[in-house]
Amino acid sequence: MERCVRKELLDELPPQDSRALRSRGDLLRLNSWMGHPRIMAKALQEIFSRHLFFRIVELGAGDGEFLLRVARRLRGPWRGLDATLVDRVDLLTARTQAEFAEHNWRVEPAKGDVFQWLRGPKPEKVEVILANLFLHHFQEKELRTLFEEVADKAQTFIAVEPRRSRHGMFFSRLLWCIGCNSVTRHDAPLSVGAGFSGQELSALWPDHENWELTEQSAGLFSHLFIARRKRPIDSTLFQPIVRAVFNRTAANSEPAHAEPETASSPDALGKPAQERER
Repeated sequence: MERCVRKELLDELPPQDSRALRSRGDLLRLNSWMGHPRIMAKALQEIFSRHLFFRIVELGAGDGEFLLRVARRLRGPWRGLDATLVDRVDLLTARTQAEFAEHNWRVEPAKGDVFQWLRGPKPEKVEVILANLFLHHFQEKELRTLFEEVADKAQTFIAVEPRRSRHGMFFSRLLWCIGCNSVTRHDAPLSVGAGFSGQELSALWPDHENWELTEQSAGLFSHLFIARRKRPIDSTLFQPIVRAVFNRTAANSEPAHAEPETASSPDALGKPAQERER
């Protein structure tokens, strides 16, 4: 299947349109059934061992419900995090913000175009930028630009997207069975057709030398992409080894001091010197 990006109805409807509200509810259910909160939480847990003074940014975050479900799975040591929800429409409610606070997450919305936000002032430090069901809205040229900006701002990027496949397309046409509305039923096949497979996202990443890239299928219908900045090697770790090798080499290269010949030392013929004088 060739990738084809087409406009989805949900992106065209006013945020408070009843059909849009119903479709966002459908997407929450589909996210859960596809396991996206679990996939994202597992990726974060496997990559990061420290979660103190941690800063997360989600692109295309919508109402923040997806990240909240991730936060619930990360409860425990994942506390005291700062999260920025970037979206063209501010849909974060006081109730959702209060639920984040219960997990000791400080959340703030950033209303505006994602590309403009990425080109804006660079934050102090962003450990990870996330995207869920967001990248498939863009053509390859736009994704290249987005990846360049992300690579300049974050240490890690994680995206969970639709996997473009025939069986995914087949099941996307059956959403009427679970009560999804007309908007969701229209958009689902388009999302699958604009999804990803193989190493398509890795090929668009701007820097392969300094980043470690992972791209693979996740679950039955999803596609996982992770980009991690490689840590520079600390040369001070090797200084004791280099010093030890240098000292050993210098010691082995010093000439040996010849011992003075004594009366009892044998000559080249193996006879003592006193015996030769006789």
